[in-house]
Amino acid sequence: MPEKTPEPRLRMRGIRKVFGPTIALGQVDLEVWPGEVHALVGENGAGKSTLMKVLSGAHSPDAGEMRLDGEIYRPRHPLDARNKGVGMIYQELSIVPHLTVEENIVLGMEPMRGPMVDRKTMRARAEEALSHFHHPDLHPRALAGTLSVSAQQLVEIGRSLAMGCRLLVFDEPTSSLAQKDIEQLFGLIDRLRERGISIIYISHFLEEVKRLATRLTILRDGSAVATRDVATTEANEIVSLMVGRSVEELYPKRQRHSGERILTIQDLGGRHKPQQASLELHRGEVIGIAGLVGSGRSEFLRTLFGLDPMISGTVTMNGRAASQSSPAQRWQEGMGLLSENRKEEGLALNLTIAENVTLSSLPRLGRAGVVSLKRMNEHARRWIETLGIKCQGPTQVIGALSGGNQQKAALARLLEHDVDVLLLDEPTRGIDIAAKARLYEAINEIVSDARRPRAVIVISSYLPELFGICDRIAVMSRGCLTRAVPVAEITPEDVMRVATGKVESSRF
Repeated sequence: MPEKTPEPRLRMRGIRKVFGPTIALGQVDLEVWPGEVHALVGENGAGKSTLMKVLSGAHSPDAGEMRLDGEIYRPRHPLDARNKGVGMIYQELSIVPHLTVEENIVLGMEPMRGPMVDRKTMRARAEEALSHFHHPDLHPRALAGTLSVSAQQLVEIGRSLAMGCRLLVFDEPTSSLAQKDIEQLFGLIDRLRERGISIIYISHFLEEVKRLATRLTILRDGSAVATRDVATTEANEIVSLMVGRSVEELYPKRQRHSGERILTIQDLGGRHKPQQASLELHRGEVIGIAGLVGSGRSEFLRTLFGLDPMISGTVTMNGRAASQSSPAQRWQEGMGLLSENRKEEGLALNLTIAENVTLSSLPRLGRAGVVSLKRMNEHARRWIETLGIKCQGPTQVIGALSGGNQQKAALARLLEHDVDVLLLDEPTRGIDIAAKARLYEAINEIVSDARRPRAVIVISSYLPELFGICDRIAVMSRGCLTRAVPVAEITPEDVMRVATGKVESSRF
């Protein structure tokens, strides 16, 4: 008999989904093989979430066919998809906090003995699912709400394994995890792959894609534009395929010239953190602040900007002693802050793009206290074009934009206010790779402007980003800031040694 041709674990052909006049997916094809980690990348709004909702049974496709291990696959709803072997691990976890770990794992498929839940069988199933994780502290009877985010994520994965899932989808699984937890997750994914379980991995981090996946499919505007082998595909090619144009460098650097000193921070101390921070910043440069979560990085920027009280030290802007009292005065002195929590501290989500962009500079847009809406929209439209903000126009409500476009609008407010020093706290968190590339380009243009170069202090937990866009890097450890060192003189390993407090490095 002829040898049987192996089947993909998942085959999606011609998947189409339309919402009113919007074509969310147009004839998308995707294949994932047994034991394969297949990355799915694309800009926010490219169609990744819609395609996965079709796969999970949350949406019904308007056209196309899906097969799972060669058999027609038409899930009626998410529970039906899980029963048929497809599990979803979302960025926003769906744990029930007041239930135990074992109750969460069997949720929706509780073993019954007559009218009662068979708790002995339930515990056995939970222990079997948890045995894959090498996590002895994850007890079946612990309340899920008391667990760390990484442990809750394991409970979700355990739920899918307990249902016998053959295909697992991970949607931005590392966004809320510490580095140690990320490495443990990667090890788990490796073990799942070795067991023949197929993985679809969605991430904004190309380094994660390179670490885990063998192939990747790129979505753009609702279409699958390419499938590539990860090992032979460069980052610039991936970004170019995502945005539909050539991207020469993910981290562009024009010729920068460090100019006059614009900011001097001497022995800055806050109520709790920072304990001690000194820094000099010049026009035309980007300084990165590295460090672990809780080291005092954000507190440093908040104290510098006046959001948190300054207990000790001095701040000098443009040769003048700066005030200590309020963010409003910092704005007047030429300093602007982009908070890491843009939804609660950086934007008014119910206002328009134009209102958000011009919010701190309204007096310049009218007379006698009356703001000109025409001028407001004109100013916003200029930044929409300059930063490439994808929107319907300046009057669109900003809460309707993708995360990357919201972030660019928040940056536009700093530029509209005409600040000299930009304080950026995790500016690319939660935005896609293409949006990151555009934001890096915008930062580069700000500091490279020959007529008036600005200066930037940026906090990031992502070391490749800091090494890619910064001229110098300082490290915050236990509330104390090291001196800023040129990136050419240090390595990521040097940064991590200092950040973790394992060694004192003479390079900092």
